[in-house]
Amino acid sequence: MLSHQSTQLVEVNDHPIHVYSEGEGPNTFVFMSGLGTSSPYYDFKVLYEKFLDNHQIVIIERPGYGWSDITSNDRDLRTVLEESRQALKLAGIEGPYNLVPHSLAGIEAIYWAQEYPEEVSNIFGLDPLVPGYYEQQEEMDNPLSPFITFLARSGLMRQQPGVCEDNFFAIKKGHLNENETEIACTLFMRRVMTKNMWEEYRSLEENSQLVLNNDRPNVPIYTFISSENDEDWQKILSDYSDESFLLDAHHYVHLDETDFIAKKILESLE
Repeated sequence: MLSHQSTQLVEVNDHPIHVYSEGEGPNTFVFMSGLGTSSPYYDFKVLYEKFLDNHQIVIIERPGYGWSDITSNDRDLRTVLEESRQALKLAGIEGPYNLVPHSLAGIEAIYWAQEYPEEVSNIFGLDPLVPGYYEQQEEMDNPLSPFITFLARSGLMRQQPGVCEDNFFAIKKGHLNENETEIACTLFMRRVMTKNMWEEYRSLEENSQLVLNNDRPNVPIYTFISSENDEDWQKILSDYSDESFLLDAHHYVHLDETDFIAKKILESLE
């Protein structure tokens, strides 16, 4: 049976946001990408395909990511969340939602559950950012290279063999076919460190503090934690969760432990 698919560019604050949905069923999973992921659609593809038999999946590509436009709006958490909610509304996708945030998007997911608890059923964090990060360390190493940005903007990146394949991890780990790799690399060239990504990075401390000032949301929170994190950060993630899983995996845990993560998420619904 063919799965129901929909890809839409919806106008939010006069800027197109790409919303992709597929599948049907009683549960809706909203996948939310981490900082700097040039194509969330292709990054999450290997994981979301595990849910399509009985559930609906949705991917929101924030402004400056994937097929979404670049916006001039601030990247404060209130604006980002309202853009996500409005995009889902315009795309005709109703809640409540099971949020699946990776990395930076963990903060947005938690804030979503704090502000609109009736819209969030569960949070399944993929090595997510949670309140307490800035209590553990004062600065975060920037995961996005200004040199890579320069190469992309100047066109010189196209002369560097393997740059896309080495830096887009879904490709590096062999999860995309030849045609998907070509499209993902095209997006990679267009969406390396956009100004919206830089603004998200610069707003990170303020956004984290906003969530930290509120109570922990009263929704189940599950986290899948990379073993590459130091022990203090692993403990912060574990303590914030109702249930956590420490995985022998890179920060993009969903690309290393796809089957295990999908299995545990689906088991939790039972």
